[in-house]
Amino acid sequence: MKGLKKQRRIQIVLVAAVALALSTALIGYAMRDGINYFRSPAEVIAEPPAENEEFRMGGLVEEGSLVRGEGETVTFRVTDGGGSVAVAYTGVLPDLFEENQGMIGTGRYINGVFQASEILAKHDETYMPKEVLDALKEQGVYVEPET
Repeated sequence: MKGLKKQRRIQIVLVAAVALALSTALIGYAMRDGINYFRSPAEVIAEPPAENEEFRMGGLVEEGSLVRGEGETVTFRVTDGGGSVAVAYTGVLPDLFEENQGMIGTGRYINGVFQASEILAKHDETYMPKEVLDALKEQGVYVEPET
């Protein structure tokens, strides 16, 4: 009788372990397209990602670099103080998007230009995305204002 209980317990543990591994694999498979890694412009220049890799990049929009093309195409440069990357975006920019302000874009780095599919801008004069703030601090460019 003891041997049967022990065998049943082992079977339950094995089934639970297989179910856990399977559910973890399914969750990872479902999230594979939803995960975007953040890179600063200096990181993109130092180690360019593959052209098919979608990621997030952010920094400050360089002053004097914003060029509005024909239609909805806009080009500008993003910097973190340690590097500067050209960005091309086709679409309507957020209302608060402007030069010398923080932004984060999602897209791909193709032939030396970050082709953005989405642009996010700050939502008030004091906000800056955490990733951008950390990258600027790491480069020694940003000092937090006193409140």
